[in-house]
Amino acid sequence: MEYTHLGRTGLSVSRLCLGTMNFGVHTEEADAHRIMDAAHGHGINFFDTANVYGWGENKGLTETIIGNWFAKGGGRREKTVIATKLYGDMGDWPNEGRLSALNIRRAVDASLRRLQTDHIDLYQMHHIDRATPWDEIWQAMEVLTLQGKIVYVGSSNFAGWHLAQAQEAAKARHFLGLTSEQSLYNLLERSVELEVAPAAQHYGLGLIAWSPLHGGLLGGVLRKEREGVRRAQGRAVDTLNERREQIQAYEDLCEELGHRPGDVALAWLRSRPAVTAPIVGPRTEEQLTAAVASLDVELDAKTLERLDEIFPGHRTAPEDYAW
Repeated sequence: MEYTHLGRTGLSVSRLCLGTMNFGVHTEEADAHRIMDAAHGHGINFFDTANVYGWGENKGLTETIIGNWFAKGGGRREKTVIATKLYGDMGDWPNEGRLSALNIRRAVDASLRRLQTDHIDLYQMHHIDRATPWDEIWQAMEVLTLQGKIVYVGSSNFAGWHLAQAQEAAKARHFLGLTSEQSLYNLLERSVELEVAPAAQHYGLGLIAWSPLHGGLLGGVLRKEREGVRRAQGRAVDTLNERREQIQAYEDLCEELGHRPGDVALAWLRSRPAVTAPIVGPRTEEQLTAAVASLDVELDAKTLERLDEIFPGHRTAPEDYAW
């Protein structure tokens, strides 16, 4: 396993992050425990979750499953850099969501109980809260840090100027501020290259990429479709129909390279500036093993150029659309 620092911090994390969104939804608890044990076996020490995972009436279930795994002991908690998130509504009553100081205080205590731990390594804001001032947010995060309940703070789904706002407000308070940003980023969706990735680099934030295979569309969907193994579902169908030629060209290139499409997609993300790790969200242990195999794939400059030709990216704004 390869390790790197999370942004400008001294925290060492694996170049793959284990996403747990399927735990309790598509993956039973016993299987989830086996996947997490297997992740440690592969050297993955970076796990990502959120308080809302489990969804609907089961919000919090995923954290509970992870907490039950930690409770088994054997160094499971000590070997894990656990990242969770807050923002989504956890109930129907006011102040049960978003980023007010009151909800931050309540949400962290609830996550700590479910995770059965005394601290969260990376506490991430799942979405920008335009109604709460940064001084309020940072004061609440400072208190949690002083209490030892959290170690680092991260963001998710922020715009570039949100990162700038957050970091300048933290700087004024002599606080470390954000250490990471978790964004949608893959070969099919590269809009973060306009402003989010440059902002992350400027402020020394680790960029954590979610949906690295874009719902499976970069995992060999056309070959699986032809073989009758799996068909795209939901919104992925529309994207597949719109970009079928690109995806076909991509799968042809992967076949030429002798690599599985999913491996190439993950290797490409690891090659991107500022990216700390893509998040892989396996439903089974076999899918985890397949994702780990991508670490053996290195893409040369010519291959990266060909990928840019198939899936054109963005230059940093404003040069992308102006002079």
